[in-house]
Amino acid sequence: MKEALLVIDVQNEYFTGKMPVTYPHGSLANILRAMDAARAAKIPVIVVRHASPAPDAVTFRDGTEGWELHPEVKSRPHDALITKTLPGSFTRTDLGSWLRNHAVDTVTITGYMTQMCCDTTARQAFHEGYTVKFLSDATGTLTITNTAGTIEASDLHRAILVTQQMRFSQVMTTAEWIASLGIGYG
Repeated sequence: MKEALLVIDVQNEYFTGKMPVTYPHGSLANILRAMDAARAAKIPVIVVRHASPAPDAVTFRDGTEGWELHPEVKSRPHDALITKTLPGSFTRTDLGSWLRNHAVDTVTITGYMTQMCCDTTARQAFHEGYTVKFLSDATGTLTITNTAGTIEASDLHRAILVTQQMRFSQVMTTAEWIASLGIGYG
C-alpha cells in the first residue's frame, strides 16, 4: 500500500477572508501535524489550491491574498501543488495521473471545507478505486446559511463524517492516523 496525504484548500480565505473556518477548533494545527508526520514517514504530500477563474470572483481569485496558501502550509515541503477550479480535486487537474504515476493507492484527506472540497474529493477518490482516509479533526467548516436554511458548523461537519464512514472513507483522528503510520511520530 502506498499512501499520499492531500492537503486541500488551506488558503488564507479560510482564515482572514470572507469564510473563516470555525469548526473543529485546532484543525489547522492537526493539518500541520499530519503534514509533518507524512514527511517523517516518507508519504508524499500533495497540496491542492482552489482558484476561482472568474476575474470578478469575490473569493479565491488567483493572485489575491485569499487565494494564497496559509503561510504555515506554504512553508512546509510538498511533493506536488495542484490547482483546481471546482470542488473535486480530480476534476480537470492532473491529480489522478500524479497518483497513478507514483503508484499511490490510498489517499488521506485533510483541509477545507469538510462538506465541499474534502467530501467531493473523497468521493471522487473512492469512485476511482482508491482507499480513502478522512481526518476528522484535520478538516473543517463553518456555519452555513443560504436560502435552504442554516446549519451549524458542528452539525454539518458531523453529518459529513458520518456519511463518509458509511461508505467512502475510514474516518479517523489525526492522532489515530499518525499512530497507524508506525513511525513513532507525534
